[in-house]
Amino acid sequence: MAKRVSAAAVRAVTAFLALAPPALLYQIGWLTVPKLSTDQLRAWVHQPLTAGFVAMLGYAGAGALWVLLMAAVTDHAHRYLTARLRWHLTLHLPGPLQALAAALLGTTAITTAAALPAVAHDHTAADTDPPPADRAAPIHDAPVLPPPGDPSPSPRGLTATSATATTALPTPTIPDTTTESARHASPPVFNRTGAHPPSHAPREKVRVVAGDNLWDLAAEHLGDATRWREIYALNRGHRQTNGYALTNPNTIHVGWKLTLPAHQATPTPALPRPKPPAAGNSGHAIPKAETSPSAPLTPHTSTGPHRSTPHTTTPSTPADTAPTTPPAQPHAQPYDETETVLPARGWISLGLAAAIAAVAALLRLQRRRRARLTFPTSVSTAPQRSPIPPSLAPVDIIGNRHLGPSSDHQPASPALAAPIGVDSDGTEVSLFHLPGPGSALHGDGAVPAARAILASVLTSGAVETATARPVVVTTTDLLAQLLPEDAPAVGLDPDGTAYDGERLIVLADTAAAITHAEEEMIGRRRLLDTFDAETITDLNARTDHAETQPPYVLLIDSSPRHAPRLQAVATHRAALNLHPVILGPHDGIPTIEITAKGTTTGYEPHPATRLSTLGADDLAAVLSMLTDAIARPEAGTDVDDPPAEISPTAVTAEPNEAAPPQADDAAALVRLRVLGPVTVATDAGPIATGMRSGSYTALAVLAAHPAGRTLDQLAADLHPHADPAAAIKRVRTDITSARRVLRAATGHEEPMFIVYDPATGRYQLDPQTVTVDLWQMLTAIDQATTTDDEAAMLTALRRATELYAGDFAEGHDHTWATDYATSYRHQILTAYARIAEILEPDHPDQAVAALEHAAELDPVNEELYQRIMRIHGRQQRPDAVRRTLRRLEERLADLGDAEPSQATRRVAERQLRPVAPASGGRP
Repeated sequence: MAKRVSAAAVRAVTAFLALAPPALLYQIGWLTVPKLSTDQLRAWVHQPLTAGFVAMLGYAGAGALWVLLMAAVTDHAHRYLTARLRWHLTLHLPGPLQALAAALLGTTAITTAAALPAVAHDHTAADTDPPPADRAAPIHDAPVLPPPGDPSPSPRGLTATSATATTALPTPTIPDTTTESARHASPPVFNRTGAHPPSHAPREKVRVVAGDNLWDLAAEHLGDATRWREIYALNRGHRQTNGYALTNPNTIHVGWKLTLPAHQATPTPALPRPKPPAAGNSGHAIPKAETSPSAPLTPHTSTGPHRSTPHTTTPSTPADTAPTTPPAQPHAQPYDETETVLPARGWISLGLAAAIAAVAALLRLQRRRRARLTFPTSVSTAPQRSPIPPSLAPVDIIGNRHLGPSSDHQPASPALAAPIGVDSDGTEVSLFHLPGPGSALHGDGAVPAARAILASVLTSGAVETATARPVVVTTTDLLAQLLPEDAPAVGLDPDGTAYDGERLIVLADTAAAITHAEEEMIGRRRLLDTFDAETITDLNARTDHAETQPPYVLLIDSSPRHAPRLQAVATHRAALNLHPVILGPHDGIPTIEITAKGTTTGYEPHPATRLSTLGADDLAAVLSMLTDAIARPEAGTDVDDPPAEISPTAVTAEPNEAAPPQADDAAALVRLRVLGPVTVATDAGPIATGMRSGSYTALAVLAAHPAGRTLDQLAADLHPHADPAAAIKRVRTDITSARRVLRAATGHEEPMFIVYDPATGRYQLDPQTVTVDLWQMLTAIDQATTTDDEAAMLTALRRATELYAGDFAEGHDHTWATDYATSYRHQILTAYARIAEILEPDHPDQAVAALEHAAELDPVNEELYQRIMRIHGRQQRPDAVRRTLRRLEERLADLGDAEPSQATRRVAERQLRPVAPASGGRP
């Protein structure tokens, strides 16, 4: 039988406990109540804030707090006894006390909530209770130095970290039907100190990539988006490799590895859905460029699966009745990866990746400059051969996104010179901005880091003027240690043996290298004294000094014998722009302990927490690219010379890459244009709405591959940096969307437009329902190559030039399209060259106009200018010849100060020679 207690009794006890102490103090004389007279009251009215009145207010406040404390103690004791003794009583405090208690509790709650963000940063790894995840503002753990990454690179090879993927999940309103226990339940939290989840936890993990959020991860891997709460509860508080921990479902970081729950759903406590990020939220948001669910943007290098494919399960019933509206996708912003992992277990920062990508772009332009325009040309949709070795292809893809704006004939330049790694915040660190007299590399990663430093310095300024390019001085033995065994360890002398002799100076031994550095030091110091300048940087900024002093890097082995001489050079590092890099520990120079993964350790602090590392083959590939890309005097090829058997830039036509014959007047339901901006049109006009951005690029790839592509190939072409499973998912969505839009635009429900061949597993454009301008252009060129009638040839070539409206897939920022565009541009240039040859005898001005238009399409091809100068020379126009040569000089100057080749200058000289008079004529 439950006991009952009187509310009056409880109130009486409360009153006794509250009033007894003041009464006792009054009896013993410690508490007195002064008697107030009329004069005292009148004086208090005139001057109320007296010491006595303030003391009385303090006594009154203390008494009120005492009463409140006793009331709270009594209430707590009553509730405890009610629970233990099963008393049935509903106790209500008096109205004034209820209002006062509510005010105090509200103030306490607000104060505590405001203090939580500051307290969150003081939590140590031993904390077992991370901050609650349902606060209004997301809480980020204080960053720490990133520990070494996963010893084995991801199957795809490239990862993107140190960027925040901010989710946008609306906060649900809990319906009234939600139980009280579910409403106040807190999710299970693992101890932060534990390196692994409990033994019973599932072991499957997923890597977070740009654009991910918990909602999409749950939908993709668990088959039920509402199970994002389980992923959050399972990973909450676990410190990740970048030093942060998951404390708020609003924010996850690219590169995190999140443990997935079992595919069989389990009831999960109700958690608030994350709110959309605020406008000024800190961190770099990595949103999606398209609206497809879960669009990971982590770069990779192979086609192996990175994430495990989720099992097909029936979506589970959520533990609560919260709304299940999908999250709003954030707006598209640039990618923000901060590392690139190479297949040979190398690691390079984005700064070095951008520098290598700039060299690759310069090399492509140099190949375009030297390309021969021979007709007939190979007609094919195959791309131009890439100048990038396969091992560095991922670097080219990632680095291109972090280059500045470029033009058709001027490659972009990286923002930072000589990037060697990143600091704890992921910011690029330059070798030229390091403090101290120099750097000494020691540890398992010293040699790979030295390779990366050499590559970084030599690629810096490759696309700029020659005076801005740094100089590296090293020794034969050290260079042989950095390069593969069969690579020559010499500089590029005038005989063209190997690498750049002006920027890579290879000396016999360490003593000779230090002697060279001493001579450089003395020469630079004399210049400063002569021009009364403080530093070489100040001297280079002046206009009264013609000779620019580039950054000077001394890369040598550690040698105690030459330590004093090296110390003397290193002392002038900042003033003279001299940068010693020593392989091995060295007294007097800060030593960087480098692990095999590039992370810096040791007691001496260093600005870079991780240094880039390269393998020997990758370094040799970078130097080989520099050899072909760096501008230097060239012999060139004369337009009148017979063409080589195989053009150095000729495309290799594959049987399955031949364009299907399509006349320009072919009737079809859809007209696809990929030369210039990708557009789709029907008889009713262009399709302006409904088509996804990915659908356009998918159509462009299929146009470049008439025989079709498999889903894996399409995913590798369009999303080489993404997870394979997610990339295939996006491609399927793009193809389905394109079919739906094309059917709606044409009013035909039967055509597929993009057909699938089950025998080969390929998707391809249906030539019966889709016409492609690229195929029509190649058909016209092919017709011109197969006829001997010059009139018919001229008509076909003109039709081809009319179809060429611009570079392939113009406006789409995809690295894969570059080599395709180069191939199609080269084929149309040969068409213009042949048109000029046909027109020159009877219409020389029309021939010049055709070549001038071709030069607008490719401003760096030297043969076009040779042909123009040759026509002007035959027409006795020496001024036009000189103008053409000057224009070529101006355009080539943007290619790292390149100049016209000797062959081009010989062509100009021949046109400027006076013509010998005819026999018997006047001189």
